[in-house]
Formats: sequence, structure tokens, C-alpha cells
Amino acid sequence: MLSLEIPDNVYNWLVEFFQGHFHRTRYGHQTSALTLREISASIAQGSAIGPASYVVTVSNFTTIAGNLLCKYADDTYL
Repeated sequence: MLSLEIPDNVYNWLVEFFQGHFHRTRYGHQTSALTLREISASIAQGSAIGPASYVVTVSNFTTIAGNLLCKYADDTYL
């Protein structure tokens, strides 16, 4: 997001939006014993800003010889 030419107040809002998200794994009726772990991703899945954030994040992804990069919706496969 830093590389975009957006007003400072919008950039600061985005920085605040992406901070303070945590994750813990749950499968069935069991939850991981680990404490919550902070997520440092620039894409918050399920949020309204997620798709646009994904486009910005992967806009400069490239491949090396022999690899194929597929970008679709909010997923990337290498």
C-alpha cells in the first residue's frame, strides 16, 4: 500500500485496519493450545477491503523460468 499514491489519512486508516488481527486454529470441537498469534498479512479475508488489497499485494508478483503464476479472486497459486 505504501507504493500507492493515496492521501496520508487513507494510508493511516489502512495501517490501523490491518493491525490487531489474531488467529487460532479450531477443528471440530478442538482449539489449538497455542495462544493467539498475530496475523501480519495485508489481506483480511472476508473483509470488504480484502479483494482490493489482494490486487495491490499481488500486482507485482512475477515468476522465474519454468513456473506458472495463477491469480484469481483472492488466491494465488505458484
